[in-house]
Amino acid sequence: MVRALVLLLAQLAGTPIVSETIETGEQRIVDLVTFECRDISRSTVLQRVCYDRAQQDLIVASNGAYVRYCGVAADTVERLMGAPSMGQFFSRNIKREATIGRYTCRTREPVQKS
Repeated sequence: MVRALVLLLAQLAGTPIVSETIETGEQRIVDLVTFECRDISRSTVLQRVCYDRAQQDLIVASNGAYVRYCGVAADTVERLMGAPSMGQFFSRNIKREATIGRYTCRTREPVQKS
């Protein structure tokens, strides 16, 4: 049993870690290596939420498409994750604000890691 565990750990240590990349609606490739992602099962609107706390970048998967929002404070994301209706909170507090420019990603280059 111990030998099997040691062999498994040795195999895992030799396996390269591959980061995940996604394409956002604005045709940008984003490497999610710095993002904390959560699959969402309790919402009919959101399927996945990824957040980079240092950059304050939020990426949301909705209806099979990823959309990136910039300048989203960590407390807003925490309130989103704890909201009774994630879809309603998202629509009212993030998506609507993005339409008036608050969370729109503007002049920054695409988030990519080499």
